[in-house]
Amino acid sequence: MSSTVAGTVPQVSEFDVVVVGSGAGALTGAYVAAARDRSVVVLEATDRLGGTSAYSGAACWLPGTQVQERAGIGDSTEAARIYLRALIGEQTAAHQDAFLQHAPALVEFLERDPAIAFEWRPFPDYFAAPGRMDSGRAINPLDLPTEDLGELAALVRPPVDRDRTGQGHSAAAPLSQGRALIGRLLLALTRAGATVRTGTRVTGLLTDGGGRVVGVEARTAEGPVRVRARRGVLLAAGGFERNAAMRAEHGVPGDAAWSMAPAESAAGEPIAAAVALGAATDLLDQAWFCPGVLHPEGSAAFTLGFRGGLVVDGTGHRYADESLPYDRMGRQMAAAPGRVPSWLVFDSRAGGQLPAISIPPLPPEEHLAAGTWVRADTLAELARQIGVPPAELTGTVERFNTFAATGVDEDFSRGEDPYGRFFAVGDGPNPCLVPVDRAPFYAARLVLSDLGTKGGLCTDPAGRVLRTDGAPIPGLYAAGNTSASMAGPVYPGPGIPIGTAMVFSSLAVQDMTGASLEPGSA
Repeated sequence: MSSTVAGTVPQVSEFDVVVVGSGAGALTGAYVAAARDRSVVVLEATDRLGGTSAYSGAACWLPGTQVQERAGIGDSTEAARIYLRALIGEQTAAHQDAFLQHAPALVEFLERDPAIAFEWRPFPDYFAAPGRMDSGRAINPLDLPTEDLGELAALVRPPVDRDRTGQGHSAAAPLSQGRALIGRLLLALTRAGATVRTGTRVTGLLTDGGGRVVGVEARTAEGPVRVRARRGVLLAAGGFERNAAMRAEHGVPGDAAWSMAPAESAAGEPIAAAVALGAATDLLDQAWFCPGVLHPEGSAAFTLGFRGGLVVDGTGHRYADESLPYDRMGRQMAAAPGRVPSWLVFDSRAGGQLPAISIPPLPPEEHLAAGTWVRADTLAELARQIGVPPAELTGTVERFNTFAATGVDEDFSRGEDPYGRFFAVGDGPNPCLVPVDRAPFYAARLVLSDLGTKGGLCTDPAGRVLRTDGAPIPGLYAAGNTSASMAGPVYPGPGIPIGTAMVFSSLAVQDMTGASLEPGSA
C-alpha cells in the first residue's frame, strides 16, 4: 500500500481505520494501525500536518518508560500514579490507570521503528504533590534532519513564527521539538503504508442502519467526499479553540484570536458531528491556559519561564507568583475581573528584552511602535501610559524590590518551587526575585492565551465515544483535545496533552482493530 498526499481525492474510498487530525495523537494512532497491516487514512483539514503539536516543545508526559530508565532518573509508573491521584482524584481513575499501564508499552513499540527516538530532558512537573518529579519525567523526540523526510518535509507545519508570517519552511534547519515529533511519526507511518490527505475537512459522520459509525463526510477543494471505515473512526483533530462561537457558547475564558492553535484549525466540527449522534461531552468550559504576550495584529504569543519582572492587574497590584507553571498562571488571570489584560512590568537590566520565553517572539521595537509594550523613564509615567494608578504601581514595585533584597516573597512565595527556580537567573538571595529598579521601565500587555481547549467528547478508557446514557457509539473513538481530558481542570506536567493523546489514540486503534503492540503480533 503506497502513501499519498493531497491531490485528486476520490468521491468515495474505504479503509480499515479513518483518523481525523494530524497531531501527535492522531499520527500515533495511525502508525499503530499501519504497523499492524491495517489500511489507514489520515485526514487533515488544513494544508499542513501537525496542528498545535507541531508548534509545541514536544514534551511527552509518558511515565515509567524505557527512556526514563535509560536516563536513570528514578521514575516509575507507581510514582506517576500517586502523583495523578493526588492532583486529579478518583473521578478518572480508570483512565489514569489505562494511561499509566499503556505508556511504557507504547514507547517501547514506537522506538522499535528506526524513525522514532526519544530522550529525557529535565523540565519539572507542575505541582508540589506526592509522586512529583522535581526534575521532570517528560520525554522528547530527537531532532530529525530534513533530508530524512525528503518530500514529506514540506507537509509538516512550519515553526509558529514562520507559519504565522507565511514564511514557510527553512530547508537547512533540522526539524526540532514538535516538528521533530510530527516528522518522525509521519516518516514511520508512511513507511508502514498509511495514506495521508491534507485539505480534507471532516464535517460529518456516516452510520449504518444500526447506529454504527462507518465513515466520515468531508469537504475538499475538489468537492465533498465520503471516506468509509471498516473498523472504526478515530477523532483526534484538536478542540474548538479557534471557534469563537463555540467558545462563547461554553464560556471558555480567553479569545479565539489568542489561542496558539493554527488559525485555520481547531474549529470543532468533529465534536459537533459526534454530538449530533448523541455523544456526551464534558469540560467544555476548560482549556490548557497560558499567559500570552499580545502581538500588534491581535494574536498572542505563548509566554512562560518568567525570569524577571512582575505582573500586575488593572489596579497596579500583583495577584500571583509570576513563576507559576503557565496553566496555573493563566487560571490566576481568569480568576477575577480586571486581570485581562495584565501587564508584565520590567526594567532595562536586559537591554529592554522581555524577561521571559515568548513563542513566537517579536522584536521590542515592533511592540513599542504598536503600543503593545510601553516604555517610560519613571514608574509613575509607565503607570499613566498603561492606565493604572501611579501610586499603586510604584508601591507594588517598591514592595517587590524589598522582597528581592531579602530573598523572600511575603505575598506569593515566588522562588520556593522547583518549577520557578528552573528558569531563574537572578544573582540575589532568591534568583527568582530580580529587582525592577533600572530606568527606563517597560510594560508588556498580557492576555489569556491557551494551547487548546480540553473539553470534548466523553470516552471510556479504550477511547470509545460514549452516548449521554453511557453506552459506547459503535465504531467511534476520540483522543486528544477532541475528547474530554483525563486530567480534568488540572495540568499536571509538561507534555500531558500530547502524552495522553498518544496513549488513548493507540488504545483506541487497538480496540477497534484487535491489534497488539507485542513483538511479532498482528
